[in-house]
Amino acid sequence: MDALLAWLGETALAEWMRLSRWGYAAINTLHVLGISLLIGTIVALDLRLLGCRRQLPPGELGRLLQPLAVAGLLLAMATGSLLFLADPGGYAESWLFRLKLVLIALAVANALWLGLGPGLAGATPRRLRLAGMLSLLLWPAVLLAGRFLAFVDD
Repeated sequence: MDALLAWLGETALAEWMRLSRWGYAAINTLHVLGISLLIGTIVALDLRLLGCRRQLPPGELGRLLQPLAVAGLLLAMATGSLLFLADPGGYAESWLFRLKLVLIALAVANALWLGLGPGLAGATPRRLRLAGMLSLLLWPAVLLAGRFLAFVDD
């Protein structure tokens, strides 16, 4: 694993991420945009799953918001991978980074558990509430772990 991390850190793209002030800033801005799109749509959908705005059918709201959440997640993952290249060894050693990855995996698994199962339209109210509650706990935890990475030394 150390050899792979060292190799990643020596690539031209990794060097560009470390040395290009504007490149790093642009990628970081796109990362924040992806996170904002993801969290913003997820919170709106989760609040509906918890019972807010009952006049909005969850299936219809999901058809509107889920593609935006997926786009935000994909943008955040792509740009996050580029940000990782700035210091692969350092991030890999960080317990906060590893925690963030675990939380992302759990949050995505929660969404898949609902989406690949009965879906929003076919799930019981209890399953919708549980999925919404887990999501509202997991995604902000991902956000906090990611923000702390920039400011907390291991």
